[in-house]
Parts: sequence; structure tokens; C-alpha cells
Amino acid sequence: MSWGRPWGSAVALFLSTFVNKVDRKGRVSVPASFRTALTGQSYNGIIAFRSFKLPALEACGIDRMENLSDRIDALPEFSEDRDALSSLLADAQPLAFDGEGRIVLPEALCRHAEIGESAAFVGLGRTFQIWEPQRFEAHREEMRERARRQGATVPRLLEGRPTPEASR
Repeated sequence: MSWGRPWGSAVALFLSTFVNKVDRKGRVSVPASFRTALTGQSYNGIIAFRSFKLPALEACGIDRMENLSDRIDALPEFSEDRDALSSLLADAQPLAFDGEGRIVLPEALCRHAEIGESAAFVGLGRTFQIWEPQRFEAHREEMRERARRQGATVPRLLEGRPTPEASR
């Protein structure tokens, strides 16, 4: 869904988890709500790349990827951080929607995430991930347990920035 931010700019927001079948040709339907969140962007599809930390794919719209590229470009030229993070751009794959809202998952991405007959699309707010469903379930339980154990809470917005409650 595309939700308006309190200070006026629209943001793609990916919510919930959906498990969809992957066909023999590697095609999988992107959840309708995720496609709707990407409406109006300059590329009719998603951008996906291998997660640095997890056996999953990171995914977003082109607008978010352009923002990430700008942030990498802002790092000092020839710095180790810039070189390391630029590898993310080299790994990123634009995956266009077909007429039925499907994408084709490249073999290299499927191998990284061990995606076979089905894929879990996991909303993370401004981005989403694509997982092998059973691996995601194990990861989700581990993260929930870690959050409980650590007493994790969601931080407040920075002072001076409107909150959703203040805009009502």
C-alpha cells in the first residue's frame, strides 16, 4: 500500500507475509498489495539482491534503490565502505512484472535463498524480503524470541518531526 507520511511525501509500505508458488520457469506472483505499493514508480517491477546477512533476498522499488545509490555515492570516493556497499548495486537485479503481476526469479538469487517450489514475501515496511518459507518461519521465531528476551521496543520519532497521532 502507498501511505502518505504525515509531512506529505508518499512512501511504499510493504506489510504482511504471503507465500506464493514458484512455477517451473521460476515465475512467482508478487502479492497484489506489494504491486499496489509500487504504483507510480518509474520501473514496473521490483529490485532484488542477495541479503548480506541472511539466506534471503532483499527487495524494494526503484525509488528506494535510487535513494540507496545516492547514499552510497555520498560516501568518500575510494573508501572501503563505499567499495563494499557498491557491490550491492552490482548484485541488484531489476525484475519486471509480467501482465499477471509475476516476476522471474533468477537462478543465482534462488540458490542464495534456497527458494524452490514456493517463496515467502515478507513485508518490512519500506522494503521486503523473499525467503524459502520454512527458513523464514524459523527466522521469524528466532527474531520474536530475541525481541522478547531483549525487551525490544520501537523508538519514538525524532523531536520536531510530526507523529501520525499529531496529524489527526
